[in-house]
Amino acid sequence: QVNLVESGGRVVQAGDSLTLTCDANGDTLRRYSIGWFRQAPGKDREFVAAISWITTVYEDSVKGRFTLSRDNDKNAVHLQMNNVRPEDTAIYCCAAKEDSEDVRARYGYWGRGTQVTLAS
Repeated sequence: QVNLVESGGRVVQAGDSLTLTCDANGDTLRRYSIGWFRQAPGKDREFVAAISWITTVYEDSVKGRFTLSRDNDKNAVHLQMNNVRPEDTAIYCCAAKEDSEDVRARYGYWGRGTQVTLAS
């Protein structure tokens, strides 16, 4: 069983960059597909990006701005967020699963999330 902990969320200005990290303990993250999801106030949770052994996929609104990468030495996955927008304000959670099918859904392991807020 893998335990996930997110970090890196903070208050930022529009156009800023930040990196969210999903750290794991209990198992090796490279065995898993890793997804990032976010939930804004009053909205449903939505898919952001995912990385498997086969592919990396992004939700349309973050393509070209967000980059997902594995850090196998640190047993972590990073979500680099560039040119953040007000609509990126949300709690960001990482998730893991042991297969590479349909990486937008059906994750069994979840972290508690980290808050990203765009300052008004």
